[in-house]
Amino acid sequence: MTHTEQPERRQAPGITVYGCAQDEAALFRAMALRFGVVLTVTEAAVSETNTDLASGNRCISIGHKTRIRNPVLRALSRAGVAYISTRSIGCDHIDVEYAASVGISVENVAYSPDSVADYTLMMMLMAVRNAKTTVRRSDRHDYRLNEVRGKELRDLTVGVVGTGRIGTAVVQRLRGFGGRILAYDRRPEKHADHVSLDELLRLSDIVTLHAPLTPETHHLLDRQRIERMKRGAFVVNTGRGPLIDTEALVSALEIGRLGGAALDVVEGEEGIFYSDCRDRHVESKALLRLQEMPNVLITPHTAYYTEHALIDMVENSITNCLKFEGRNQHG
Repeated sequence: MTHTEQPERRQAPGITVYGCAQDEAALFRAMALRFGVVLTVTEAAVSETNTDLASGNRCISIGHKTRIRNPVLRALSRAGVAYISTRSIGCDHIDVEYAASVGISVENVAYSPDSVADYTLMMMLMAVRNAKTTVRRSDRHDYRLNEVRGKELRDLTVGVVGTGRIGTAVVQRLRGFGGRILAYDRRPEKHADHVSLDELLRLSDIVTLHAPLTPETHHLLDRQRIERMKRGAFVVNTGRGPLIDTEALVSALEIGRLGGAALDVVEGEEGIFYSDCRDRHVESKALLRLQEMPNVLITPHTAYYTEHALIDMVENSITNCLKFEGRNQHG
């Protein structure tokens, strides 16, 4: 009697998903069936107290809302984690080099740039049309026209700092408005005039930031560069808060050096944005001062927050984990 060898059954790969809101969790579970993965899902951000949830799983997926401290990375490494997929374009909330030193690879996810690009144009238009003052007045049933007339984008020069996927999508949208578009990046953008950063700041009526946050780009708009900007110019930031020296920005706005700002991200937003602070003291004096100004729009890091972007983030986070497992199986 001969034995027939049974094919070895491969165990479905497991992924622990941290910082997962309810709508994300539903999407993760639906896609887990499609990709054949086993999920452990928690709404809590990863911390030293819950790294045990990753035990047995080499891959985890995390959100961008909480900074991952080095002790947490050490605890994850001890739990057997070898790969972190962050559901964000930026990795500035993780010390990637330290993670590598404890045996953990970190990778971001790509998602549709249209979410942030659309939002950037919205904030741009709101800034130059004094929308904050108009909406606040209307909410109080004061329907008089604003004392300051708005501007039209076709009459303005817009400087785009950083022409990766999002910056390029912003340029594409700006083309329809007919104004001049300048760009600063190591990679030229074919639909914009490529100039130096100093020239962009000197000539632009609106400066919009889309550079990644790195040690080199921290306070990219510092006091000296803000002083070089065109008088009355607007700043739009849907990238990362620390791209701007906030104290310098506040000073320039207070003295009327700049015309206004539209900020979806703010330096020191951690622990404030994504929280209900109605009955809580906000300790950031700079944020409070900015919000008092009639020519400054503040939104809580929400430019990415669309249904389409969520689908991309969840799918690509799972795909990244599976690719990592595949590389290691064949490596």
